[in-house]
Amino acid sequence: MQRRFIDYLIISFKGIAMGAADAVPGVSGGTIAFISGIYEELITTISNVNLNTLKILKTEGISAFWQKVNGNFLLALLIGMIISFASFMKLAKYLIEQHPILIWSFFFGLIIASILFIGKQITKWNLAAILAVIIGAVLAFYITSLPSMASSNNPYFLFFAGAIAICAMILPGISGSFILVILGAYKTLSLAIDSLDIKKIAIFAFGAIVGLLSFSRVLKWLFKNYHNITLAVLTGFIFGSLNKVWPWKKTVSVMSDTTGEIIPFSSLSDLGTLSVYQKTIQNFESYKTIVEKSILPSNFSEINQTNAQLLTAVALMITGFLTIFILEKIGNKVK
Repeated sequence: MQRRFIDYLIISFKGIAMGAADAVPGVSGGTIAFISGIYEELITTISNVNLNTLKILKTEGISAFWQKVNGNFLLALLIGMIISFASFMKLAKYLIEQHPILIWSFFFGLIIASILFIGKQITKWNLAAILAVIIGAVLAFYITSLPSMASSNNPYFLFFAGAIAICAMILPGISGSFILVILGAYKTLSLAIDSLDIKKIAIFAFGAIVGLLSFSRVLKWLFKNYHNITLAVLTGFIFGSLNKVWPWKKTVSVMSDTTGEIIPFSSLSDLGTLSVYQKTIQNFESYKTIVEKSILPSNFSEINQTNAQLLTAVALMITGFLTIFILEKIGNKVK
């Protein structure tokens, strides 16, 4: 596939979009890859990296190896993702702390449009496809409803977290960052990046590489043999993930960051949502959400004595929805 410099620049921009999405717990970079038209090429490229390609490096040289692994494509994409993920992680943290309703509203609209975009690529709607959508949606909804685990600095745990999270990152609809939150590794990784703890970052990265190379082969096989059903499952994944990015939440239980004790949120505050409470006291580290549930904007206003920002939220949902059509248009230019 012959590509110009501008084509690789566009791929890097897609990488930036993927990295930005993966930095937000609840949004999948795999969704962005699918929408922008590079998902199957990405999966195929990753799955082609194996011992045989390393033999090519030894016997035929760097040039043949680079071509075999689609090196220009991977490099352009990784540059965008690394720049975006490293820089956007802090911005995402700020937005989630200070403007949670607004950032979740934007991504909610984006994911709604993603469902329509991926769903329309299902060429044959039959009983199997419908069941696949339902199974994918139920599974994603269940995952987004799981309580978070306690944090751990154990090296084996970081390796495991990296392997699991990277699988989620390349699956449309399931956020790698959210998996890190569930596993209790999000804060550990964030602190490691902030403090440049090379050992922890390397262990996590090695786990991610192992998980990526393994899971990409599974996805490649599924796309090759069950393309329509695989698309249906992915559509269901994205639909089920809407529960996580719904902007208005009620906090049920939280965990103390210092003691690890899990307590009902009602025993901590008269307010109904942890993010509102944390913003009020300007302390975002003492507690983290363990269980929460989606509620209506009117209920959110009532239990938190605050504005639900409904009009602004709807405007951002529409913005997120329209963003998908821009990405789709760009995606049609470079595949």
